[in-house]
Amino acid sequence: MVFCPSLQHVLTSLGLPPNLIIPIGTQVVSRIEVKNKQNESVCLQGEVGVIIYSPTDNSHAYKIRLTNDSEIILNRHEFSIRKHYQKQELQDARDMLDEYNLYDYVIYRCVVGSRAYGLDNKNSDTDLRGIYLPPANLHWSLYGIPEQLENHDSQECYWELQKFILLALKANPNILECLYTPMIKDINPVAENLLAKKEIFLSQLVYQTYNGYVMSQFKKMEQDLRNKGEIKLKHAMHLIRLLLSGITILQSGFVPVKVSQYREELLAIRNGDMPWLEVNKWRLDLHQKFNRSFNQTFLPKRPDYEQANTLLIEARKGMVE
Repeated sequence: MVFCPSLQHVLTSLGLPPNLIIPIGTQVVSRIEVKNKQNESVCLQGEVGVIIYSPTDNSHAYKIRLTNDSEIILNRHEFSIRKHYQKQELQDARDMLDEYNLYDYVIYRCVVGSRAYGLDNKNSDTDLRGIYLPPANLHWSLYGIPEQLENHDSQECYWELQKFILLALKANPNILECLYTPMIKDINPVAENLLAKKEIFLSQLVYQTYNGYVMSQFKKMEQDLRNKGEIKLKHAMHLIRLLLSGITILQSGFVPVKVSQYREELLAIRNGDMPWLEVNKWRLDLHQKFNRSFNQTFLPKRPDYEQANTLLIEARKGMVE
């Protein structure tokens, strides 16, 4: 007895949605050899063509024009989309990543978010962030490595070291808070060396980056006010927190993650106990202070790219087998 799989079974085994109709104009590769009634080959296995007719459902066949202008009829499981076909072996090989638990290569794990800010309550999540450093042979391979590992269920996110450093050099607030959080869970010598030199990432770019985040957040709140008549109080709180943080960075050269000094006021915003007019006035005052701090800051115009590059290269060397 010959087993003849259903079309849906074939599509599923190929990793394709069972109801996907391939549009006209798509280049395809034949998975079979096609012969005419005289048993002559009219299409070789692997030959390229373009779809000139698509069915309305997956129970009918496609008409395909070959490069010699001849036309053939193929069912969906008898051809592959060309761009998928070319990547197939590489994609299969990429499955080697499954043999690695990349979380084993996390070199730095810390707590950020409300618990690190000192703004948590009994319902607050524990947000874990950090860095991972994969083996060199995997990093150098054709298949590459993901820029970040993310697990939404456990509230974890770990950036690959190079990605983390690049974001830090751009003064990304989330990354800078990872470097300066007082709540460190796990750290290895490579990450210790990075944190020992964390000041190399602080520069006047903080002014642009933090301003960009604040303006983006404020724009969303204005839209909420227009469309819903209210704002998300948590967003308002973090807007103020970012301004306070940016001012301290420019004035003192460190990132104040824990906000003990302003805890009561920030919680008042989040809990709706501070009127929006008062919040907005505080925002405008802080913007002026932020501008003055930028004009008077001792931070360099740019971060120390050379030292950052040296840190990355030394870390990479340590992962060579």
